Amino acid sequence: MNASGSVDPPTSSRPKANQLIEIQVPQAPSVSFRPLLFSTSQGYFVNILRVKRSGILSRHQHTGPVHATTLKGRWHYLEHDWWAEEGGYSFEPPGETHTLEVPEGCDEMATLFHVTGAYVYVDPYGKAEKVEDVFSKIKMAREHYEKVGLGADFVNQFIR
Repeated sequence: MNASGSVDPPTSSRPKANQLIEIQVPQAPSVSFRPLLFSTSQGYFVNILRVKRSGILSRHQHTGPVHATTLKGRWHYLEHDWWAEEGGYSFEPPGETHTLEVPEGCDEMATLFHVTGAYVYVDPYGKAEKVEDVFSKIKMAREHYEKVGLGADFVNQFIR
């Protein structure tokens, strides 16, 4: 409790200015995510995906529903005619396979994703190549935070 009688949030949830870059977890060249929540008991994660290049990002399938709010830029799935644009909301049903593309001329895309279940990354023929879920995201974040000097336990503040 502070002097005014209100409760301050945990210090770890308020990154210092020099930590803001390190909180972004690299996922692929020019692709990173900023974790907001890892729910290990419910099997979902919430993060902000940041892409600083145009082109095909991935072809994947969801095992559960995905909710997305585009914060910056735009993107779409090659299999659909709709576009996710700044300020817009998108819903992705479980079981669908789609290919995410950031268009030419979009220097940066940032989208808040709430992902239940897993992403199953697939090749052009639909064969599974990699699975990504709340546990693999935690592992990526833990390794990154250790590498940049924040400590592996830095990720714990996002786990519920």
